[in-house]
Amino acid sequence: MINSREVGQEFKAFSSQELHDFLNEVSGVNLVMLCSSDGFELSLASKKNIENTGKIAAVSSSILAMVSAFISEIQLFGCQTITLDAENGKVFLTAVDHPHHPMVIVAVTNKDILMGQMLYYFKKLSESLAKPQIKKVS
Repeated sequence: MINSREVGQEFKAFSSQELHDFLNEVSGVNLVMLCSSDGFELSLASKKNIENTGKIAAVSSSILAMVSAFISEIQLFGCQTITLDAENGKVFLTAVDHPHHPMVIVAVTNKDILMGQMLYYFKKLSESLAKPQIKKVS
């Protein structure tokens, strides 16, 4: 029996292509990862060799869950994206509101990224991954 929370290979291939397209489209992005809401890596595109992607996936989903709880407590609604600004770069986290598989996207960028471009394409990526994939009949 297949776990209903598990995404299929077709979706993993689709998401991998979407992440690679995003990585190549947005200047200054070093890593973009799609994670399950329970903290497992689903797809990854990276310009650098990163060894601890499992930890990044786990922490990313936890951060998004904690911030969502905080936002709810202060009665703000619709918060989907978190930006962390460090001395040597930025991290963006966003929820993917897929109807069957809630997910998180994390992107690690250079410090001098164009924020408007990044947020525009990040939202497009999230929307694309949120759509259920329909199998084509030949």
